[in-house]
Amino acid sequence: MNYLAHAYLSFGQTDILIGNMISDYVKGKRKFEYPPAVQTGIMLHRNIDTFTDAHPATKQAAALLKPVVGAYAGAFADVVYDHFLATDVQRFTDESLNAFAHRTYEALYAAYDLLPERFRGMLPYMKQQNWLYNYRTLSGIESSFGGVFRRAKYLEHTPAVYNVFEKQYEAFRECYNDFFPAVYAYTAAQLELLKKDS
Repeated sequence: MNYLAHAYLSFGQTDILIGNMISDYVKGKRKFEYPPAVQTGIMLHRNIDTFTDAHPATKQAAALLKPVVGAYAGAFADVVYDHFLATDVQRFTDESLNAFAHRTYEALYAAYDLLPERFRGMLPYMKQQNWLYNYRTLSGIESSFGGVFRRAKYLEHTPAVYNVFEKQYEAFRECYNDFFPAVYAYTAAQLELLKKDS
């Protein structure tokens, strides 16, 4: 669910971006149906997810959410991270985030024929509702939480998760500040390794 982070951690490389964004929709060996550079993006996404789940800051963020959303706490923590990335003044201004979001949508539409069917179905909503930009706003985060609830098979929608987000806002910010520089450095190194191996 942290689409903004995966887009940002593609380092402006279009094929990496495509793979990074569609990875959750590409199961198992189906990755081999894609061009090699897109495959690298798919693998990069999976490595980012593994690193993220294991990081102590993510575990701390998830622990704050677990009492209200149980096993889905990690998915909600991903959304929380995207909010703090969107509001991180060292990485985005309001204007540059909006421009980044629209460049990302344009790149995805340019690769439309490569996109998995389910991702194609979602893309118009992502662009029309400007998901990547709207992680910046509290209403956008509330909407993104709703998206997690819609995809969760065994979780009933509850406003309690947004209440935790508001109440623990500064604690979540600290988790992001601990986590994001680490994932940025890790991903840059992983991308170079994956390129060498491809």
